[in-house]
Amino acid sequence: MSAVTEHERVAQTDAANGAFALEIAGLQAWYGESHILHGVDLAVKRGEVVTLLGRNGAGRTTTLRAIMGLTGRRTGSIRIGGRETIQLPTHRIAHCGVGYCPEERGIFASLSCEENLLLPPAVVKGAQGMSIDEIYSMFPNLAERRHSQGTRLSGGEQQMLAVARILRTGANLLLLDEISEGLAPVIVQALARMIVTLKARGYTIVMVEQNFRFAAPLADRFYVMEHGRIVEHFGTAELEGKMPVLHDLLGV
Repeated sequence: MSAVTEHERVAQTDAANGAFALEIAGLQAWYGESHILHGVDLAVKRGEVVTLLGRNGAGRTTTLRAIMGLTGRRTGSIRIGGRETIQLPTHRIAHCGVGYCPEERGIFASLSCEENLLLPPAVVKGAQGMSIDEIYSMFPNLAERRHSQGTRLSGGEQQMLAVARILRTGANLLLLDEISEGLAPVIVQALARMIVTLKARGYTIVMVEQNFRFAAPLADRFYVMEHGRIVEHFGTAELEGKMPVLHDLLGV
């Protein structure tokens, strides 16, 4: 059975059972002495796209980093696929099937596009990430630039490459931090199509996004953060009715 088909099978089974890919309860996180998260609670079902909204400094990126164990001290509970991970180091968390695409992208500038794609190891035992051909089918720009060094890729191509690398690992829970920021509309549209495709294939996605117009049509549910806490939570069906609240909280 192929990796994509396995993602679909697991997502469909767990969605029917109400299972969660990610459950966070009472999460507190610090950077040194700075207390950033103050009891975050959220849950993401397998196969869902969930967006964290909020102003800069609200704690959205810190939430993603805390899931990956990249903050300082953490307390509370972070369950990934039912497994408690709050005490695990980052590399063990990744092996639970989590892929993190940070805002700074972090591609290897001296390597070619294809060399960047060949580097990531599989993180989930028995799972196979997307093949190079599948990646190039999803991102034709990368196929055209496969032999170009990272430094010669445009910002949009670098963002595509950063996302494509985590798809190579076999991860099925994707944490995407501001992937549309500063990119041309045509690239943003390509990234939106990618998210739709990944959701159809059973991937679970948690996005931090400042670009509300990009995030709104893609997400199944929204969490709004303010001062390190979740202050609103609603589904797509409630979005129109929540717009006055979002205007007050976010200025959208």
